[in-house]
Amino acid sequence: MTFLGIDLGTSGLRALLVDDAGQPIGATERHYKVSHPHPGWSEQDPADWIAALEGAVAELAQNHPAFRDLAGIGVAGHMHGATLLDAQGAVLRPCILWNDTRSAEEARRLDGMPGVRAASGNIVFPGFTAPKLDWVRDHEPEVFTQVETVLLPAAYLNFFLTGTPVTDMSDAAGTAWLDTGARDWSDDLLAAGHMRRDQMPALVEGSDRAGVLRPELLEAWGLTGPVTVAGGAGDNAAAACGIGALNEGQGFVSLGTSGVLLAARDGYRPAPETAVHTFCHAVPGRWYQMGVMLSATDSLNWLAGIAGTTPAGLTADLGDALAAPGTVRFLPYLSGERTPHNDADIRGAFTGLSAATTRDDMTRAVLEGVAYGLRDSFEALKATGAQMDGLMAIGGGAASRYWLRLIATVLGVPLALPSGGEFGAALGAARLGMAATGRDVQEIMTAPDVGEVIDPVDDLREVYESAYQAFRAAYPAIRSIQ
Repeated sequence: MTFLGIDLGTSGLRALLVDDAGQPIGATERHYKVSHPHPGWSEQDPADWIAALEGAVAELAQNHPAFRDLAGIGVAGHMHGATLLDAQGAVLRPCILWNDTRSAEEARRLDGMPGVRAASGNIVFPGFTAPKLDWVRDHEPEVFTQVETVLLPAAYLNFFLTGTPVTDMSDAAGTAWLDTGARDWSDDLLAAGHMRRDQMPALVEGSDRAGVLRPELLEAWGLTGPVTVAGGAGDNAAAACGIGALNEGQGFVSLGTSGVLLAARDGYRPAPETAVHTFCHAVPGRWYQMGVMLSATDSLNWLAGIAGTTPAGLTADLGDALAAPGTVRFLPYLSGERTPHNDADIRGAFTGLSAATTRDDMTRAVLEGVAYGLRDSFEALKATGAQMDGLMAIGGGAASRYWLRLIATVLGVPLALPSGGEFGAALGAARLGMAATGRDVQEIMTAPDVGEVIDPVDDLREVYESAYQAFRAAYPAIRSIQ
């Protein structure tokens, strides 16, 4: 038997085929665009996701005969996106993505309503799904009146695969419609956002069966079936499954477009006042908490674009040995910030620039600013009681040893690097597909081998602690002038 893991990312789709031991057989990627029709808007056409999926499947089927033995599929996807369907299952408008900030006012209204945080366990952020629908109600009433079903991006792929609207708990927890502790839709939260339970997909655990592959797809993909489709997961919950972070004390730092610090939790311990996200995990009886900064590698990509080079080109001249903090400071709020500020309007800044400032100085400042932003999330998670004595490091930014030494020093914990091979959201999705066919979750979702451990640079801990405190003090000053 083989299993397919699908990671529906913001910029592209990755498909991973594994054998029944979870070992990779083949993988491929397809890319698509994000549309920004107005400042602060971020949208995608769900048809692009389907085209990417079909192209990826066709390539895997052609190149790997084992694809014909497909037994299970799991889908992971970027969270919070609002995919609106009419009564015939047709998409009504482009999907409003997680990093779209148009619904900031609607988010503030919902967040201020009595009982909303208590039920959802979270602040209502502008990127969440509920305020998006409130925005559509106010600004596109002709669309809102036609909404029969709201699906998150991963759930839309599951709908394409099975013909049934189903979502998993981890993804649903990012809508502000789910009672995260009870793992069920909340009628009170739905009513606050002018929605109804019958407009929601059915809920399943991410490791449970959501349906089976439609007969039309079995035929088109050259399969005899049946093929089980799992509930799936939001991208970070799937990444946690991919590195085996299911239990208290396990977690990771992810340096992707956004920066994520995630801690698995054995129980439900919400702390919305910290701007920490408290979500259901993709497996039963588990939750996770995470701090999110919106511009991690995105900050480095931004500077690289201005400098006319690549991110790797910026960091290459820094070497691997960590230097002391520079005099230039960077606030990494290019798209606003979630944890801990919950501020959609704040924007980034350089301070301490002089005629002597070099490109390397600015590069180090960007890396330091992201590290300090992650420290903000680290402190917020610690306030909830999360134990993080060590973390896995994943994501594209983890290729920079300088950055990892910096982050380890600022956080004060070692960072473990997987030894290679597959891990992360695509593998986590494939593992969920395996679990949905009846395999034991704990046996499947193991941690990868560690290839290297990056320890904090003890001699620089104190000076970086002082620099972090100065970074924290800079936020109110910058906010007051913007």
